[in-house]
Amino acid sequence: MATLSEAYRDLSLPLHHIIPLDFSSVGSLPDSHAWLQSDDEDYRHRFSFNGGSCSGYDGAGLSIPVIDLLDPNATELIGLACENWGAFQLRNHGISRNLIEEVELEAKHLFALPTEQKVKALRSPGGATGYGRARISPFFPKYMWHEGFTIMGSPSGDAKKIWPNGSARFCDLMEEYQKQMKVLAEQLTHIIFKFLNISEEEKINWVGSTNSTGAVQLNSYPCCPEPKRAMGLAPHTDTSLLTIVHQSQTTGLQIFKEGLGWVPVHPHPSALVVNIGDLFHIISNARFPCVLHRVTVNRTHQRYSVAYFYGPPVDYVVSPIPATVLNKSVARFRSVTVKEYIGIKAKNLGGALALISA
Repeated sequence: MATLSEAYRDLSLPLHHIIPLDFSSVGSLPDSHAWLQSDDEDYRHRFSFNGGSCSGYDGAGLSIPVIDLLDPNATELIGLACENWGAFQLRNHGISRNLIEEVELEAKHLFALPTEQKVKALRSPGGATGYGRARISPFFPKYMWHEGFTIMGSPSGDAKKIWPNGSARFCDLMEEYQKQMKVLAEQLTHIIFKFLNISEEEKINWVGSTNSTGAVQLNSYPCCPEPKRAMGLAPHTDTSLLTIVHQSQTTGLQIFKEGLGWVPVHPHPSALVVNIGDLFHIISNARFPCVLHRVTVNRTHQRYSVAYFYGPPVDYVVSPIPATVLNKSVARFRSVTVKEYIGIKAKNLGGALALISA
């Protein structure tokens, strides 16, 4: 069975789209990273499934729902949040706060290393793991104020390139984090299936098995000399079924809500952010929006986040589940394997869903 990293093997990127800026060596914003507001807004309108108009103001006074997983009404609350927002924050999720803090600390140690040490684990043009720029970089006219480190499965190969004799702690923590996040992602998937009234016969056999895919993305958004002219992460949706994000206590993540604009996702103590990806949008027959999101930067605080992407096996055929078609009367999307969809989106970031519309 193919792995997630193998699904990206044929999707090579030019090397200049992989190597991050040496942020420690620049005192002003280079032109290569200077965004116009129109760069962001023009791209947002390319997402064909996000039709509609923006009211012209931002959603600064609003917030996505904060849900307690132990709430007796959690299933209904999570389902409604997926329908109305495509995202929510989750409390009492069962992931040890100590583990989350240790993983963030390891990320800080990694990104604090000299550039010449980090690039020893530079992602190859055809690779999916290691150090580098965001994979969405080629779709935008400017580079993002961001550096990342991607892990799929064991991180030991890339970690040993950076720390030949001292990678054990980093690897152990990342593997434990992936294990616990997978359990939570499976639990949330079952809850959402229940909300969608998906029968036992229709429930997917890969949930709870070893066949599902997962990846961890460590993100760093350095302090920026001109934050209003820079972009931490450009507007995009996630390819995953769902994404679970720990963000440090620095605001930067924003989601786009039709009619309102960009809504900040303020860090909530002990909460994780959950957002719906493209694959759940397909399975739900567009009942759940795959939330468009971006990250802004600031002048005084370096921001960190850890994202866990969860999805089906790469050879799994994704299509609207019959129970979700009832409300729409017809299926909105054709069947597509996860690997095929990854390939489509790698060439059409904002238009992939339109290309598989039924």
